[in-house]
Amino acid sequence: MAEWNTLGVGDGGLVRTDRGLRFVNPPTADHRYTNAQIDDYQGRRRSDFRWRPPVTLTVCARFSHPAGVLGGTAGFGFWNDPFLMTERRLPTLPRAVWFFYASPPSDMALALDVPGWGWKAACLDAHHGRALAALPLLALAAPLMHVEKWRRRLWPYFQRQLRAGEALAPVDMTAWHTYVLVWSTASCRFSVDGTTILTQPSSPGGPLGLVVWLDNQYRVVRPTGRLCNGLVVRSETQWMEIGELTLSETG
Repeated sequence: MAEWNTLGVGDGGLVRTDRGLRFVNPPTADHRYTNAQIDDYQGRRRSDFRWRPPVTLTVCARFSHPAGVLGGTAGFGFWNDPFLMTERRLPTLPRAVWFFYASPPSDMALALDVPGWGWKAACLDAHHGRALAALPLLALAAPLMHVEKWRRRLWPYFQRQLRAGEALAPVDMTAWHTYVLVWSTASCRFSVDGTTILTQPSSPGGPLGLVVWLDNQYRVVRPTGRLCNGLVVRSETQWMEIGELTLSETG
């Protein structure tokens, strides 16, 4: 754990437990950002982030509240920290492969027929050649995405270019579960308690940083071009507890 950086914002913090480490967010007003986080990339340039495939991440975790009641975002996995969350780097397009939670009013559906919020396995790479070439087309197609028929015809093409995939994790978040992410050079596989919930036939490029967090933000990113973000009000303390986290550089 010597290589981990900690981050506590707005009274968010880390508490040791008998089982492991608890990421705690206290009650918050909507104008105050709260985050409890550990990562291994603070102080590094993106080009110096540590992780590339093949690597396997195994996490044993539980949460204080179920999906839809837990407020904000949370999760664990790998990303490129594109939104200036920890450093004064230039913003960039996102790359991520992780178990990711977002509560309403978040709406970030990457795949058809998967809700824009919930506890998910997810991956995305908007920062490679085919994705960059597709983004101007996506901007032009955005008005058509308001019509269900056209969205179903057009979005699968953009989803492939963005190497995007996701699936809901069909489990009770408040119970202990073992989550495994196998990030390979050509694919990604996610499982919960030994059952595969998503196999993605593409893989984000690296290098990426490892992050584990719980915060109170929400974000809306729609194919229609709607973009917004904000903070979720919490009337009670919420937490995510990590009982085990292991990494193996063999895919």
